[in-house]
Amino acid sequence: MLDKEPDFVTTEKYFRNESELMNSLNGVYNRLIDTYGRMYSRGLFSYLVVSDEAYFKNISINNIRVMVMDAADLDITRLWETLYEGINRANLLLENVDRVEMDITKRNAIKGEALFMRGYYYYILTDFFGKVPLKLSSTQSPNDPYPAQATLAALYTQIVKDMQEAENLVYESGVVANERVCKTAVQAVLARVFLKMAGQPLNDHARYQNVIEYTDKVIASGKHQLNPNYKQIFINHSQDINEPKECLWEVGMFGNKIGNIDQAGMVGIENGIECPDERIGYSGGAMRITAKLYDLFGQKDTMRRDWSISPYRFVTTAGVTQKQYYSAAQLYDRNPGKWRREYETGTKVRSANSTNFPIIRYSDVLLMKAEAENEVNESPTAAAYEAINQVRRRAFGKALNEVNGDSDAPSGMDKIAFLDYIKDERLREFCFEGIRRHDLIRWGIYMPTMNALGRDISVNAPAAHRYGGNAGLNTTERNVLFPIPNTEITINKQIVQNPGW
Repeated sequence: MLDKEPDFVTTEKYFRNESELMNSLNGVYNRLIDTYGRMYSRGLFSYLVVSDEAYFKNISINNIRVMVMDAADLDITRLWETLYEGINRANLLLENVDRVEMDITKRNAIKGEALFMRGYYYYILTDFFGKVPLKLSSTQSPNDPYPAQATLAALYTQIVKDMQEAENLVYESGVVANERVCKTAVQAVLARVFLKMAGQPLNDHARYQNVIEYTDKVIASGKHQLNPNYKQIFINHSQDINEPKECLWEVGMFGNKIGNIDQAGMVGIENGIECPDERIGYSGGAMRITAKLYDLFGQKDTMRRDWSISPYRFVTTAGVTQKQYYSAAQLYDRNPGKWRREYETGTKVRSANSTNFPIIRYSDVLLMKAEAENEVNESPTAAAYEAINQVRRRAFGKALNEVNGDSDAPSGMDKIAFLDYIKDERLREFCFEGIRRHDLIRWGIYMPTMNALGRDISVNAPAAHRYGGNAGLNTTERNVLFPIPNTEITINKQIVQNPGW
């Protein structure tokens, strides 16, 4: 006899209990980790966010890593698809979350996290692609009408709406692991959204006041503080230790692609220290640092520099693998060093690990506050100096609340000088964390910064590394946004391609 019961899950037969709601929420978070490496498992701290902090070894032409791509580029297409997959999953959950009879606090948290994640996926989309379709309901049929591109104002209005509603629904910090968003994580990301809105392309300067409001909420919560040991932040990631005080929200990687669960990433591999020995932790050393970044640390900020930028690589001679330290002249040979595979525990495999990636840290909250205080008050306030000096004192291994002549920002700066100092400090603090490109674009200096870098490397770097300037030389105004994928342009006739593509 034929079995008349369907052998697949339908919406009508799902969302029946708390467990199924949680499975659906996990599916929303799941899109932060694209198994092909276009999200936070690789691309969003690597080749999708090319900036002045690094270049890519042995890649000089015909690659997205040197700004040579078009609207048919597979990585760009897959980024777009993954983000809309996450949005569709969030929409589906939001349409069904109220069907389940369960504890109201738990249900509110699930609803809040889904709202936040929808807003966050749209934030990434508009940050990379500009005007995109705004879809607030799940896809029901291939015949659903295609939505038109929304204005930037409409997109950011929806992003803020989703996140502000989520703020009052999600758990307080500390109730769940920081791989799920909590109240202070929502507030911190909202501050980042408002900071973007205050800069280009919206230039809504009134939003700087919102940045102060939301960073103050995080600070006043008392839930977060700087880890006094800068390098321990990243060792904790490598050893699968959650530390919610410094890291408000991080992407939860799991496993190493051995077995049935594929939630691994390449943190410390793609952006890791060159090492041929899989027992220590393999990395091809794909990313190389720029002399600009190294020199920016100066002669005193050496503790943070020598952790962020590895002073050594691993070489194997006669079957023995050892650290080989660089000479002072070897700047362009060096790799990012924040996540070091030698600290990983458990079974290691060649090109995958469970190292989490931090989306937002407490130091970012402090530096966003410092920047906004400077903008609102037309000069750096005492609060702005206090915020940036906490970050700098930690970098030098000093007490956070004690004045220190070596670490502290120079007093008496005007608005422009302080902003320039913030720009440099953010690069020192967050190098290789996927933030620099975003910052340069909102400040309106992405193209000139990249062009200047390209010229400098092509002239002043050792001959063997001068190809590292190609990304900068190839950068034009169109690179502020990615092209909308050809696949979308072809099927959705309401979409207009971004300028220059």
